[in-house]
Amino acid sequence: MQIQYQSPGICVFQSALFQTTSTVIDTPDLVLIIDPNWLPEEVENIRHYVYNICKGRPLYLLFTHSDYDHIIAYNAFPGARCIASEAFVNNPDPEATLQQIRDFDDEYYIRRDYAIDYPVIDVIVKEDEQIFQLGDTKLQFWLAPGHNPDGIFTLVEPGNFFIAGDYLSNVEFPYIYHSSTAYESSLEKADQIIMYQIPELLIPGHGQVTDNPLDMHQRVLESEIYIQELRKHLQAGTEFPVGDLWEKYYFPKIMTKFHEENVALVLRELGL
Repeated sequence: MQIQYQSPGICVFQSALFQTTSTVIDTPDLVLIIDPNWLPEEVENIRHYVYNICKGRPLYLLFTHSDYDHIIAYNAFPGARCIASEAFVNNPDPEATLQQIRDFDDEYYIRRDYAIDYPVIDVIVKEDEQIFQLGDTKLQFWLAPGHNPDGIFTLVEPGNFFIAGDYLSNVEFPYIYHSSTAYESSLEKADQIIMYQIPELLIPGHGQVTDNPLDMHQRVLESEIYIQELRKHLQAGTEFPVGDLWEKYYFPKIMTKFHEENVALVLRELGL
């Protein structure tokens, strides 16, 4: 698996599929794995890296949200304590998520050396600014619904790493599976985190990390503009300039599908 970014205390892996990131943060107190994924060889590379550095420290898994690609390697790290949101725990249909994993593996003849299960969560995030601390390591959380119902943002110290889940990508416009208004509220939280917490590194679930504060704010702004423009054109009955998306995003065939799903969702929200 490709290493996209590495510096003391952090290694960001990138899958060949959808430029999905998996992040490993190590502090004197713990080793934290975020959204391990996708292919068996990629998961094995992460596992090998983790077990080489763990050296008896507690192991934690953080799930930014419950999309199947982000929980696919849950059982590859037995004994790890798991962190996710209360909405993640209360997912009304976890079996549907697991079936997506089975379907993916079946389609591509993939066999894994661990079982496919929905994660059992030990540390449940219930509110904004909730803190989990172990020694000098602090994880601060914010609820981030919108992309789906159960997302969270996490700020990890030391390092001041901002784990954004499926927000603030440089390779995707917003994929809205749950609520465009909730998505906008989560973007506002992200902007406040960037402005007041001043993260050293922003790590999206897909695409490239950035340590540039202007780039972080620009990613928030571009996401906000996409949602606002989409809503404006649907309300006015005018055509969204979808061609403009392909000047920035490079995979129009599959991304057209996600854009059309956004259109359908916002139309339902508007009652149109």
